[in-house]
Amino acid sequence: QVQLVESGGGLVQAGGSLRLSCAASGSIFGINAMGWYRQAPGKQRTLVAGITSGGRLNYADSVKGRFTISRDNAKNTVYLQMNSLKPEDTAVYYCNAQGVVTTTPTGYRSLEVWGQGTLVTVSS
Repeated sequence: QVQLVESGGGLVQAGGSLRLSCAASGSIFGINAMGWYRQAPGKQRTLVAGITSGGRLNYADSVKGRFTISRDNAKNTVYLQMNSLKPEDTAVYYCNAQGVVTTTPTGYRSLEVWGQGTLVTVSS
């Protein structure tokens, strides 16, 4: 069983910073891509930032220059440093892991896993 455990959400004033963390646990052989998505009330879940095991980065245009994603492959952990936060960044942030390779009694399998979400609220 693979789980993603998120931490770091909370309430912050506009212009402030928060750092989200997401640690994957379980019988993990490797993880291809990890990332963060967010979902505001009444809106669809969208990609915020992603990073592959090789370090390739991808950001939503709305967060470029303000958010930084990083990853510790040895710890199967991904981070999201969020600076210059705006009220429109308010959302539930979900950690995502794709290509999670786990062992089975007969070999290996690849999974996609989601975290439970952490709420980020930015006040004006």
